[in-house]
Amino acid sequence: MSSAALRLDFVQPGIARITFDQPSSRANTLNQNVQTEFEGVLAELEKTTDLQGVILCSGKPGMFIAGADLKELANLKPSATDALALTLRGLGFIGRFEKLPCPTVVLIDGACMGGGTEVSLAFDYRLAGTHPKCEIGLPETKIGILPGWGGTQRLPRVIGPSLAVEFICTGEAVKAGKARELGIVWDVVPSEKMLDEALRLLAMTRASGDWKRERQKKQQPVGLSADQLTYTFGVARAQVLAKTKGHFPAPLAALDAIAKGCNLPLEEGLKVETEHFLPLVGSTISRNLIAIFFMNQRLAKDTGVADASVQPRELGRVGVIGAGIMGAGITGAHIRKGVATTLSDVSQEAVAKGVGAIIKVMQTRIEIGRMTQAELLAALACLNTTTDVKSFGDRQLVVEAVVENEEVKTKLFRELQSIVPADAILASNTSTISITRMASAVAKPENFAGLHFFNPVDRMQLVEVIRGEKTSDQTVATLVAHTRRIGKTPIVVKDCPGFLVNRILFPYLNEAMVLLEEGADPRILDKIATDFGMPMGPITLSDVVGLDTCLYAGSVVNTAFADRAKKTRILGELVKAGRLGQKTGAGFFSYAKGPRGLDDPTLAPILERCRSGKRDISVEEMRNRLFLPMLIEASRVLMEGIVREPADVDMGLILGIGFPTQHGGILRWADTEGLTNIVGRLAKYEPLGKRFEATKQMRTTARFYPA
Repeated sequence: MSSAALRLDFVQPGIARITFDQPSSRANTLNQNVQTEFEGVLAELEKTTDLQGVILCSGKPGMFIAGADLKELANLKPSATDALALTLRGLGFIGRFEKLPCPTVVLIDGACMGGGTEVSLAFDYRLAGTHPKCEIGLPETKIGILPGWGGTQRLPRVIGPSLAVEFICTGEAVKAGKARELGIVWDVVPSEKMLDEALRLLAMTRASGDWKRERQKKQQPVGLSADQLTYTFGVARAQVLAKTKGHFPAPLAALDAIAKGCNLPLEEGLKVETEHFLPLVGSTISRNLIAIFFMNQRLAKDTGVADASVQPRELGRVGVIGAGIMGAGITGAHIRKGVATTLSDVSQEAVAKGVGAIIKVMQTRIEIGRMTQAELLAALACLNTTTDVKSFGDRQLVVEAVVENEEVKTKLFRELQSIVPADAILASNTSTISITRMASAVAKPENFAGLHFFNPVDRMQLVEVIRGEKTSDQTVATLVAHTRRIGKTPIVVKDCPGFLVNRILFPYLNEAMVLLEEGADPRILDKIATDFGMPMGPITLSDVVGLDTCLYAGSVVNTAFADRAKKTRILGELVKAGRLGQKTGAGFFSYAKGPRGLDDPTLAPILERCRSGKRDISVEEMRNRLFLPMLIEASRVLMEGIVREPADVDMGLILGIGFPTQHGGILRWADTEGLTNIVGRLAKYEPLGKRFEATKQMRTTARFYPA
């Protein structure tokens, strides 16, 4: 087998074809070796006499070019000479395609991302195929950089600055049809006819000379007037800031590169792009976002068990008991992926309400273009309902999502074990009750586990697969594979109070209540958290979750870890007053006028009754006291082996509570801050209790991740 990634042949006299097919890899990536090959191929083409046309295609179905090699990128240092060399090298070989003395065309019939898209933009024409995986994107801003091989300058010259700004700053990929609509590709043609269409296009444009005009257009300034420039990029900047809250510098840098370069000749615009690109390379945010990319890749391949010989079973028939918010959400997630699912509840009215909730979610998906009417009908064809669990005799997996009461749940599982097949898996969606303890109620605890979905199920990717003391590897591997099959991201967690996410979250919520009672303002607490990058502050989050839920779940976790929990009154007082949060129209804030919480003067007397004092608390103290207890608990989770590695903690919090991706997760944030520095900060708060006592791991190791 050839070790070369590129093959050069001539499909007709004078018509060269470059086929990119990286050996021993599912993807084509533009690593340094491949760039060397491109430089060699270009040298061959440049000395070819009577060159009539050049075609670039992929030898991998569903894959064009995945982009640059992220491992190489991750190892670059900020503003280092090797970053500049890598950038100039990429710009160099890509730019040589624009100097070939003939028309050029790219055949994109699969994923075309990042550097792959930038290569394609240097060609005169782009044709997209009909392969279902065909999509085109410049996702660099999602990993903390910007397109540095000409993307910010060539795309505005192809589709116009306004469309290019949206495409680049969001980093979202588009399917072939949308790419044609935007003008990124010349046309979309059947995959099997792409070569024929490329040959026709080359002949047509060679005869007309249009390819020369297309190429010349890309070399020139876009030509926006001063007013157009001010308006276009003023509006775009406001949109970017509204989306990123200023936490991510890459979209703004990309916007500036486009704005400052689009009215210059291409050669000068590329220099502007490089000036904006280099400061982002190797930055903390970029390293963190690239790390998250690799953590996601690892999770996508993780079987959930150490024994590679364990093979998961396929679960074709699923039962869900409980048609409330969670049960309906879990059922909807299954039927959208074509899994035959039976939804059960005690009454037909409850079942009907659950089905209505499922349909409402899917209709919302249709409205935003994420689902079609045909897909809705296909999903509903996979749904059955019942009020009698005795009809679960053929279910291979039954997920319980009933009231959070251990006695009710264990009674249900005792009944189910005599109904379902002997090898069926029973799973609980509990967020607080011990899986090991509930497993003692069934004859086969090895087939029992937790399957903890997060609300709202439709939008939350994370599922905690909770392993009880007797849960078998086969059950874990099967649930991990099944969870991935329905489009979720599983993380395996050992049984403990609060499991992974809630165990680490509740110290944060608890400390927010302590700070309130010490005199902190709820709005300021929320702002400190959102300034850090959290999607919402701890006070608003409590209202959204439900203060009764927070009170109950918090008491479970706080009782289990009483040595580092601080008792507070405020939640109990609000619940007693019927203020349960968003769902009742009032909690810490008022929701009488909608889901956006407004200040509520009737909160003041309740808060005053619960306050232990009233003092000015600095922003630094509030920030430290919110996030440091979370970090300590995360360290304890690692030390106790609740998860297998630091990435499980970080991805659990990112996917489960929206921990800021720019920090890379709480453990990567700690590594960036420096554990020595953090231990020093904690010393100031140790008199407040054990919840501020650094763990042995934090005191004796330099960092959570290898350097």
